[in-house]
Amino acid sequence: MECEGKEQPNNNLNLWVSSSPAWVWGMEPISGWLAGADRHCQALAQAAGAGNRTWRAYLSTTASGDQPVNARDRIGNGPWYNAKGAPIAQNVADLHGDVQRDRNSINKEFALNEKGQTVNGRGDQPNQHDILTGSDSHGRALPGDPARTTCSNWTSSAANTAPQGQPPSASAMVGHHDRAGGGNSSWNSAHVSRGCGQESLAASGGAGLFYCFAVN
Repeated sequence: MECEGKEQPNNNLNLWVSSSPAWVWGMEPISGWLAGADRHCQALAQAAGAGNRTWRAYLSTTASGDQPVNARDRIGNGPWYNAKGAPIAQNVADLHGDVQRDRNSINKEFALNEKGQTVNGRGDQPNQHDILTGSDSHGRALPGDPARTTCSNWTSSAANTAPQGQPPSASAMVGHHDRAGGGNSSWNSAHVSRGCGQESLAASGGAGLFYCFAVN
């Protein structure tokens, strides 16, 4: 019999949407924030009984004096399953549609959090379907100004100060875990946020959540 309180490994769970954000922006450098996001994934996994695996946040960084970081290169090789054991994608190519589009099961029904709960999407209150990625649809870093693609490589919580109708001065690329809303239903590259702080992210339908993947 297992000792009371001992973590019970969840051998199926290896991909989920975080149930809470990791608000450390502006406090650590790029590598530190990515490491902080990874630690957040690991802590949530531990609480969910999946701490026996190594977890990584699905986040890219845009090159700004350093080499870019591609989210797709951080997450292992697959296959991936949600908290209920449902298959999500067989490998990195299927996850990103490298050969054939939509060979993954990321949608509101299957893109659950680490607790096995449905994450709010379009039509729910509040809508939280904007998932931070900083990536293009193939999971690679975006070109351009990091302030507008990754909230300054995940170090800024600045509000958008651009005039209405102009591209935001501070933003990050997000995907829609429910594959709904607007003209782009991409799970990882739907549109940029309206700013980088918690209130700004909420204004465009987000909560600072991100995808977590087990790499082993």
